[in-house]
Amino acid sequence: GLCLLVLRLFIGVHVFLVSCALPDSVLRRFIVRVMCSVLGLFVRQSDPRLRDVNVRVYIANHVTQFDHNVINLLTSCNTPTLNGAPGFICWSRGFMELGVTGSRAELVESLKVYSSHRENPPLLLFPEEAATNGRAGLLRFSSWPFSVLDVVQPVALQVQRPLITVSVADSSWITELLWTFFVPFTVYQVRWMPSVPRRAEELSEDFALRVQELLAMELGVVSTRLTAADKTEHMKRLRHTLLLPFAPGSQPLAARPRMPSSLTGVAPEDVRITAMAQRVKEVLPHVPLEVIRVDLAQTNCVDTTIANLLEGRVPFFPESKEAGTDLPAPSTSQAAAASGIQGSVAVPSSKPATKQFAKSPVERHLSLQERKRALYDYARR
Repeated sequence: GLCLLVLRLFIGVHVFLVSCALPDSVLRRFIVRVMCSVLGLFVRQSDPRLRDVNVRVYIANHVTQFDHNVINLLTSCNTPTLNGAPGFICWSRGFMELGVTGSRAELVESLKVYSSHRENPPLLLFPEEAATNGRAGLLRFSSWPFSVLDVVQPVALQVQRPLITVSVADSSWITELLWTFFVPFTVYQVRWMPSVPRRAEELSEDFALRVQELLAMELGVVSTRLTAADKTEHMKRLRHTLLLPFAPGSQPLAARPRMPSSLTGVAPEDVRITAMAQRVKEVLPHVPLEVIRVDLAQTNCVDTTIANLLEGRVPFFPESKEAGTDLPAPSTSQAAAASGIQGSVAVPSSKPATKQFAKSPVERHLSLQERKRALYDYARR
């Protein structure tokens, strides 16, 4: 593997120079594709006649950091950069710079202008916005790629590699490139699917979900509702779990057992815990800062600590000075006060939450639901 890596690094430089020197044409794609086979990148396509030359937008699932380079070996297409820094690295990786750094709406408008010129190559977009291993399911498709044009062509992409995992979460594109050169070969299978037009009066969200279902059926995976943001949050929780020596690796952060109260003072105070405690304090100003720090030392997650405080798993006495006049001192009535201040919290019962212990179990349950809903609404505000 090391010999292949060193040898392919030199060959890869020549492949890069050839791809930059030759103009975009069938000859260039053929030469670069043959040279990539020496690097261990084999590209196969099925049903190439299904590729519609009139379609201006290709929609593909995202497996590796080089999916756009692989499909570009088969047909001319451009992929706009979304999160990468502009400059030489972006250009050398084969991305197209549009000069748009604002919202997705501005990006869609720029892509519409780009697609209006028929001499420009088609667009290759990845609605998942994050790479997965392609074996379990598809991330929820974003709707903005389906707002560019009314006709798209799905492209199903599968990648196989011996011994080493194809795609690893949180791995950089440089690491993936080195592993590609290290292993004997990597096979990319590209399957063209029939073009899909937008239905009459169909929203972009519904159009995206329909194409997602078609791609999921073609790949033999499930169509999930998880987004790229959910993947990012999941990776953050995994990193936090690995940093905690007392946390079992097989349990999620929310299901981790709480430490005994006698051990809570052992947790070290550092800059990161203090910064996280300030974030929790901004959401729940009536909670003492020391209580927040102790719970953060156990959970190491801002969201989990807020949930513990809201759901009553962490006992505390509210600070009347920091809570201000909007919150009463007794913790049993803070939700009712928050509900009275906001005035827009919908409760299942017309009775306000009382300080007395209700005799009926139904009333006690409704009172609890009122307090929980008011606390959640206050935390969100």
